[in-house]
Amino acid sequence: MTERPTPDLEIIETRVYRGANVWSYDKSIHLVVDLGSLEQFPTNTIPGFSEDLVSMLPGLREHSCSRGRRGGFLERLNEGTWLGHVAEHVALALQQLVGHDIRRGKTRQVKGEPGRYNIIYGYIDENVGLSAGRLAVKLVNHLVEGDPDFDWETQRDEFIRRAERTAFGPSTQAIVDEAVSRDIPWIRLNQYSLVQLGQGVHAKRIRATMTSETSSIAVDIASDKDLTTKLLGAAGLPVPKQESVRSADAAVAAARRIGYPVVLKPLDGNHGRGVCLDLQDEDDVRAAFPIAEGQSRRGNVIVESFVTGKDYRCLIIDGRMVAIAERVPASVTGDGRATVEELVELTNADPRRGVGHEKVLTRIKVDEAALEVLADQGHTLESVPAEGEMVKLALTGNMSTGGISIDRTFEAHPENVEIAEEAARMVGLDIAGIDFICPDITEPVREAGGAICEVNAAPGFRMHTHPTIGEPQFIAKPVVDMLFPPGATSRIPIVAVTGTNGKTTTSRMIAHIFKGLGRKVGMTSTDGVVIDERLVIRADASGPRSARMVLQNPRVDFAVFEVARGGILREGLGYERNDVAVVLNVQPDHLGLRGIDTVEQLADVKAVIVEAVPRDGHAVLNADDPLVREMRRKCSGQVVWFSMEEPGSEVRDMIDAHCRRGGKAIVLNPTERGEMIVVQHGRREMQLAWTHLLPATFNGRARMNVQNALGAAAAAFAAGAPLHDIRQGLRTFSTNYYLSPGRLNEVDVNGVNVIVDYCHNAPGMRMLGDFVDRVGDSLASSHDLARPSRIGIIATAGDRRDQDMIDLGMVAAQHFDVCIVREDVALRGRERGATAQLVLDGVHAAMADGARCKQAELVVEEIEAVRHAMSRANRGDLVVVCVDKHAEVMSELENWSDTAQAGSTSNPDAPSADPDYTPPAADAE
Repeated sequence: MTERPTPDLEIIETRVYRGANVWSYDKSIHLVVDLGSLEQFPTNTIPGFSEDLVSMLPGLREHSCSRGRRGGFLERLNEGTWLGHVAEHVALALQQLVGHDIRRGKTRQVKGEPGRYNIIYGYIDENVGLSAGRLAVKLVNHLVEGDPDFDWETQRDEFIRRAERTAFGPSTQAIVDEAVSRDIPWIRLNQYSLVQLGQGVHAKRIRATMTSETSSIAVDIASDKDLTTKLLGAAGLPVPKQESVRSADAAVAAARRIGYPVVLKPLDGNHGRGVCLDLQDEDDVRAAFPIAEGQSRRGNVIVESFVTGKDYRCLIIDGRMVAIAERVPASVTGDGRATVEELVELTNADPRRGVGHEKVLTRIKVDEAALEVLADQGHTLESVPAEGEMVKLALTGNMSTGGISIDRTFEAHPENVEIAEEAARMVGLDIAGIDFICPDITEPVREAGGAICEVNAAPGFRMHTHPTIGEPQFIAKPVVDMLFPPGATSRIPIVAVTGTNGKTTTSRMIAHIFKGLGRKVGMTSTDGVVIDERLVIRADASGPRSARMVLQNPRVDFAVFEVARGGILREGLGYERNDVAVVLNVQPDHLGLRGIDTVEQLADVKAVIVEAVPRDGHAVLNADDPLVREMRRKCSGQVVWFSMEEPGSEVRDMIDAHCRRGGKAIVLNPTERGEMIVVQHGRREMQLAWTHLLPATFNGRARMNVQNALGAAAAAFAAGAPLHDIRQGLRTFSTNYYLSPGRLNEVDVNGVNVIVDYCHNAPGMRMLGDFVDRVGDSLASSHDLARPSRIGIIATAGDRRDQDMIDLGMVAAQHFDVCIVREDVALRGRERGATAQLVLDGVHAAMADGARCKQAELVVEEIEAVRHAMSRANRGDLVVVCVDKHAEVMSELENWSDTAQAGSTSNPDAPSADPDYTPPAADAE
């Protein structure tokens, strides 16, 4: 053990999970940290550490930690805990410091790496969460050994300012909080206030208090104060006299016609900028004109009669008044001792005041306009107002200039409420701020005097949600009610599909079934993003970002996501929950990557989609896979089993017991006519389809697609699809190139049978090899003169383990007469030829043990490998191409054939004469 600790804590790796992940049900930040020498120094061995930490962050006293009670974390500090655990709690405390109520966190040691820890904690704003983690590490190191360049107060204040810059404003946050309370999902679309509420076809957008229902014309009208006044006046509503001018002389002339005192304000300004009140003569008007003109985007200035009284803001949402606030201009109250400047400093010290809109009140700014207002009252900054004297520092009551608000919602006269609601209707705004100037809102404006001086689009909610005096009004509720009326749907059904093999085909089957139901399906897969049958992005789209793209598309009313383990480990799911989770299988693939070294760990990763199933959702699980079977314990909803095992087996007995308790399952029942897919629900059994009548199964020989069809049928059944639509979907789904590119596509090239598939690992090769054996045997029986050859072009990705590559070659050698080994374009960290050589080594090892393969060749480039295979193939031979770039391969095959029918699903053994047989649908583009 070293004699004294040194500040060695450092962040090795950072990940941001934007949805459910292997560590948490909710979005989280994951830091991998190295303690270095600090691994030998728990907190109780570092003098003064705990006391200094708590003095800097008093909020840590509230942390319960694993003790489950207030002060539990302090107990852990005093007993001795490791500094990675401390960094977790500091990151949470820092977020709580800026109002983010996050309490989820955990710290676990990295297996097999002493001194390294996984720190996981929740976040609301991603940038704030990451900054909190970095500052937490700096603070812990500083407390271990003081850093003269580290100033805690400066670092803390900078963190707070950064959080305030990225945070939602009060209005946006109020609406988002209300949506969350109703289980309405939301997505932040930019770094500002543009937010999507809901998913897909149900989505609505807000930007501050403007919504996707807000009329652009209405906003333009409200921005034109002259037009607004004319419209309101034409409706018989009380408005001041006004004229629009473009010069100081014209303003003076208009003021004479209207009569002094007058107000000058920009035609299209906001937040009270450029508004000059109570102008008594020509000199005042000429002095005020450049101020108003400077805030006008079009250069027009409004001259209107000055209406005396108090300033009231009436908030109208969806045609109804929901809140009224009296706005009091920025001011200070004298105490007979302090100067105006001192009183302003004292007022700004209120913790509720901040810069801009990030807090409920804004600091009073002493600028030239404020000094002029002071001078008009006979004061300067050095003046000492008498006790109780109110000294104004602004003429308008806008909160953005330091004003305060008093809630008057339940005091307004009904006639004034009607006037405000009518004004919003005349302009056409769904959310409008109607500004009244009148002596008292409790008396009718038409009798007491006063007028509507302005109609505002996108009015701020801060004065109503956080009034300085009075009760807060929960005005986000009517906004969300307007966007999502009671009973309205905000979510679209989400089906997530994962597994080692078969994910893409199963996803396509499910999407095809629901397309037949008339749904606008958004699907992600390793081939790209498909919206309503149209490929909009060509890329590996099996990750969380692609899922969010689908959820943002306004056409989509049903989502099918292929979920790969890489995306889960990198960013989580990217969405909150899925209604149906399908797990096909878990096989030893992608091991040795991102800390996943065993198939059991891989199963835990894939089980994330099962954990994301809500109570009213379903997990569709392959009962034939022991690792998948165990995932039933992680499901909050119902389990739907599917199985290829025969009746009487142990698995089928388990399924039968499950169904007797009211459960659901999709199974295979063998009969004299073939295998029948059967739906079991409770004690009922319903026949779905013969496997040999499903084009994708190649007369039942493609056992992997039989399994995929079972999974797809179970998912569709769980998602509410009628049985006849599931049947029709499976009968019309084929593996032609247009419906399922790169997945068991069959092509006839001048009498050579070519199968194009994506197989790239040993478990998948076993399934493909079984299919090759079944198809090869049927080809052999139809050619009496010579046995057809089986030629396989095989490859795998470069990020697999060496043994996985060797295993692929060994399995392939059992099923092909000739193995041609190629490589993918992306080498994934290996030298060119290294991956192919390992696969070739596996083929040679199997050949030495007497495998079927009699010849193995290395042709690294994919297209060259295809050309080589086709040049040596004879009529009647079977060529299987395990592809990387399927489009290029299909194009090359077309070049080889003068009668090629790319995408054909012709099958000489398909029982087309059967009256129950439904031929595949025509290829759709």
